[in-house]
Parts: sequence; structure tokens; C-alpha cells
Amino acid sequence: MKPVSPAWKAWAVLSFCWALSASSPVRADVLRASFAGAIGPASAEWLASAVREANRSGSEALVIELDTPGGLLESTRLLVREISGSSVPVVVYVAPGGARAASAGTFITLAAHVAAMAPGTRIGAAHPVELGKESQGDMREKLENDTAAFIRTIAESRGRNIRWADDAVRKSSSSTEREALAMRVVDLVAPDLAGLLARLDGRNVTTVSGPRTLRTRGIPVRDYPMDWRVKLLAVLTDPNIAYILMMVGIYGILYEVIHPGAVFPGVAGSICLILGLYALQTLPIDIAGLALLGLALVLFAIESQVASGLLGLGGVISLALGSLLLIPKEYPYLKISRSLIAGMAAATGLFVFAAAALALRARKRRAVTGTEAMVGRTARAVTAFRPEGQAVYDGEIWNAAPLPGETVEEGDRLEIVGVDKLKLIVKRAAGPGREGGPGTGKEGA
Repeated sequence: MKPVSPAWKAWAVLSFCWALSASSPVRADVLRASFAGAIGPASAEWLASAVREANRSGSEALVIELDTPGGLLESTRLLVREISGSSVPVVVYVAPGGARAASAGTFITLAAHVAAMAPGTRIGAAHPVELGKESQGDMREKLENDTAAFIRTIAESRGRNIRWADDAVRKSSSSTEREALAMRVVDLVAPDLAGLLARLDGRNVTTVSGPRTLRTRGIPVRDYPMDWRVKLLAVLTDPNIAYILMMVGIYGILYEVIHPGAVFPGVAGSICLILGLYALQTLPIDIAGLALLGLALVLFAIESQVASGLLGLGGVISLALGSLLLIPKEYPYLKISRSLIAGMAAATGLFVFAAAALALRARKRRAVTGTEAMVGRTARAVTAFRPEGQAVYDGEIWNAAPLPGETVEEGDRLEIVGVDKLKLIVKRAAGPGREGGPGTGKEGA
């Protein structure tokens, strides 16, 4: 029998290993997307892309670790639609301890195939807010009814507490993780991600693709990275950061008003102001507070021109009141730091009054360049005036005209009392004088 060559032996071993690996099922993973911040267009689109990635890669489940004070209703609707249409089970996990799923976060948590919370977390307070202020009259009722119907539909589709969901919208009800579990608002409480995956193992859920049993015990976890745009917006939507950006924007615009042509402060200030306003649109803003901040900017701009003092004081008061009213009292966890407001008001007041004082001093200072600087200085007549003539000033010969009743002869010393285009208006100087200023500088030729 002919012996088998080593090359054929190696080929046979490799073929066996390939067949064995091909016949073994590929183990899926759990995709994790962690988000903390307000729900806006960028963050909702990123979370929706995580849902799509989980479906594309065939993950066993998508776990969204959520900590949010709320956000825009339309962005929430987009994300809820994406979760509802997912073939891969979506687990919303309100974590870590101290986190909350408030307002928009309540809708997202209830929409998940599995809703979970960590110890020390809370959920609720989903009353709708429109244009940064609660609506009034019929519009408020319509918005409230529509939002309540939306959350009831979500709760019913997942078999969760419909009455609690309705109260979360109409009465801004909130619950701790234990209360939410007892009232069937969420499905389970887990101390950490590992504990969550252990408790999910064997749980039956229903997706758009049909019933599915989760196999998550000991499964690998793959993080879904957040792109730079969402990271930036997550920082910007912090109320204190948004407020600082607005104030920097106000400073830049004020500096441009006081010193026209500086360009950079005005451009940088405008960019900061726009970023601050963009961030604030994802937060519940009181229109009265925003209007007071706008009034403060106007008063500061006028104060920089007239230097009255009262306008600047009014601007500081308007700034402080607007800052305090900017976030409604119903959202204490979104309040801007009081010490930050006090520091900004004091710094702004000092900035405005110092700038106004410098502007006032500059107006009172004698001009040192241009035609205004020539008034009060001396020249010498190089011709007799009949009725006009010529005079030399600072080495240059000018056409000159005397004041009515003045007689000027060649060689007379003259005092410049005005400049009319390219003509000096002069009178005879009393006593000895020097060109370039009485008694100082070079004598006229």
C-alpha cells in the first residue's frame, strides 16, 4: 500500500477542522448601547442606529442602558417606532444607580421588549412640554390627550400597567424601581449588567418576527460606540453647559458692539449663542426666562453706547431673573446652578460697566489724530489773506480762511479753530505759540 504523503495528511486535518467549525453554530452576542443625556434628534437617531445594527448583526439582544431627564417628543416617537419594529429583542435598562428614565425616557422604557431598572433608579414624570412651556387651554388638553393615548398604546402592546402610564402623562407620576416592579411597569430589577443577562436567560419575548426565547447567560457583550456628534450634543445639553455657552455668546456679541471690526469675538460669540440655544431646545425652557435674557442683551448693548449706568443695572437684573426662570420649577433636576448664575451676573455687570466707563473716557479724551486733533493748534500765514490765503501747519501748506472780522498778514501766527474739508478756519493767535500746540512743538515755518 502506497503511504499517504504529509501534504495530504495536513490537508485532511484542515478540512476536518473547517467542516467541524462550519457545522457548529456561531454564538451570538449582546449589543450594548449606553446613553446618558437628553433625548434629541441626534441621540434618538444614534439609538435607532443601534437597533438596526443589532438586527443586521443578528445579536441575541440589544441592551440600552438609559439615564435621561427627557427630551423631544418627536425624537421619542422615532425611537419607539424603531424599537417596535425590531426583530431582535430590545432591553431598556435604567442604570446605573441614581439614573432616571423621566419624561421621554418613560416612553422608551415602556416600549422595550423587556424593561429593567437598577436599584436606586426612578421612572415617570412624562407630562408633555411644548415649546419649553406648558401649553394652555385647548392646545394643552389636545397635547395631553394625544400623548396619553400614545403611552397607553405602548403600555398595552407590552402588557404593562396602562393606568400608571396614563398617570405618568396626566399627573406626572413617578416611581422607584421597586414600586415600578410591583405595579408591572417594568419586568425586573437587576443590580448590574451581568445580573441582568442572567435574569434574562430563558425569558420568552415576542418581536415582530414572532416568539423568541432569550439565551443570554454568559454571553459576550459588544459595545456600540457613540459617534463624536452625539457625544458633543450630550455635553451641550447639560443645562449648565448650555447656559455658559449662551453667556459666552452674549459676551462676544457685546464686545463686537463696543469694538466694531474686531470680528472674532462677534463670530465666536454668535456660534456659542447658537449652540447654547440649540442645546436648550431639548430642555423644558420657560419663554419668559428666555425673553428676559434677550432683554438683558439689548440693555447691555445700549449701555455700552450711552454709559448711563441705569441701563446696565437693569440688564444685570434682567439677566439674573431670566437665568432663574429659564428652567421651570417642575424640573428641579435640570436647574441651573445658583452659584453659576450669581457668578455670571456679577462678571457680566463688571464687564459691562467697565466697558461703558472706558467708552465714556474715550469720548472725553482729546483727539490725537485726524482733523479733530488740529483744532486748537497753531499755524503760520505764508501769504496775506485777501480774503483767503495759505498757511503752513506741520510742514504742510493748507488753504486757509479767517474768521469774520479777522485780518491776517504774511508771517502772522494763527490758531486753527476748525477744518472745512481741505481748508483751515483760523484766527490770529494771541501771544507766542508753537505749531503743533500752544507753546509746545515746532514753530510754524
